[in-house]
Amino acid sequence: MTRSLVRRCLRVRARLGIAAAAVFTPLVFAPVGASAQVLGYAAAARAPLFSEGGVAAPGAGLADDEGAVLPSRLRRQVVDYPTREASGTIIIDTPNTALYYVLGNNRAIRYGVGVGREGFTWSGTETISHKAEWPDWHPPAEMIARQPYLPRFMAGGPGNPLGARAIYLGSSVYRIHGTNDPSTIGKFVSSGCIRMTNADVEDLFRRVGIGTKVVVLPKSAGRFEAHRGHPAQSRAEAVALRRQTARLAVPAAAD
Repeated sequence: MTRSLVRRCLRVRARLGIAAAAVFTPLVFAPVGASAQVLGYAAAARAPLFSEGGVAAPGAGLADDEGAVLPSRLRRQVVDYPTREASGTIIIDTPNTALYYVLGNNRAIRYGVGVGREGFTWSGTETISHKAEWPDWHPPAEMIARQPYLPRFMAGGPGNPLGARAIYLGSSVYRIHGTNDPSTIGKFVSSGCIRMTNADVEDLFRRVGIGTKVVVLPKSAGRFEAHRGHPAQSRAEAVALRRQTARLAVPAAAD
């Protein structure tokens, strides 16, 4: 009787073991795939190691601007902009962190931009000498001297601080380019380059060509907005600003 009871217990345990294996097998193997997906997503969303100014950028967003929300004044839009500059000209309004692409008939496309931090702003006139998609980054010697931890070279790609496009200005070290940190748009953060969201720099990239004129207004010019409905006031201020761009003031180094 005791042996019969033991045999029955063993049979019950065997059946329970098979059932348990069927239930728990998916639970054992499923997290492997789930973990890989989560880690992959986390890696893509990780903040970039370097911003365009060569400084670590904690908390920065994705390089493709996904999820980036800009204030209305920094969003790409067509605005009233009286100017004597020819259509197709780029005007960078440094104090207002705005870039205007002149359309003609007192209209322009306005983009929000990031500009040089204190001591690294500049002004003057240049022309576009070169354009590149997903450009490589070669930090200039002056920047490496200030920040020796920077890489000497970074291949183009979503993590590159130059972003999706670069527009090179004359023979200078300055560029208009994208960014891997869209939260810096509207701020004085770079070493002299003009940064845009990747979506905006791709739009501008398609509109401009080699030889396009680029006018950079000085930071000391004071604030200026192309106000809708006030063309006379805007024109007077624009003329005053243009008179202040006669002398080129370039700092010792830029990124």
